[in-house]
Amino acid sequence: MRLETERLLLRPLSLDDLDHFAAFYADPEVTRYLGAGRTLNRDESEQSLRRMLRSYEVDGFGQLAVERREDGELIGRSGFLVWDAETLTPTTEAEATGPTELEIGYALGREFWGQGYATEAATAVRNHALRSMRRSRLIAFIRPGNLASARVAEKLGMRNEPAR
Repeated sequence: MRLETERLLLRPLSLDDLDHFAAFYADPEVTRYLGAGRTLNRDESEQSLRRMLRSYEVDGFGQLAVERREDGELIGRSGFLVWDAETLTPTTEAEATGPTELEIGYALGREFWGQGYATEAATAVRNHALRSMRRSRLIAFIRPGNLASARVAEKLGMRNEPAR
């Protein structure tokens, strides 16, 4: 799956992206609201990237690399994360034993924040889910205090729902 916007190219991830992701995940500001809320070393970044690659392989969709079209710079990731709807644990649709939720996830390197890239990438992902994947419901888990991510979700037309 490849998606294009005015300024961005969203393409499948590869292990060649590891250097970029290791740099992103080593930044405490980037990881503050991701996963365990802590930085990742290179090995942990590789494990994370391999999980994203695997989910794409088994489901045919997942997280995508986000590149600037003007210069090919890898600026982050955006795409889909599958969650078990009952336990709220990550899974894949192929391996899920019950209902799932499909999340739009996004993370950019800090130097790319505040330029509308997250909204642009997430909008392309949302549109693909609604039109091509025929999804009617998408979610975004946003940690308290992550106002920038909440603004992106609002721009996507998402609304806050209380936790179940």
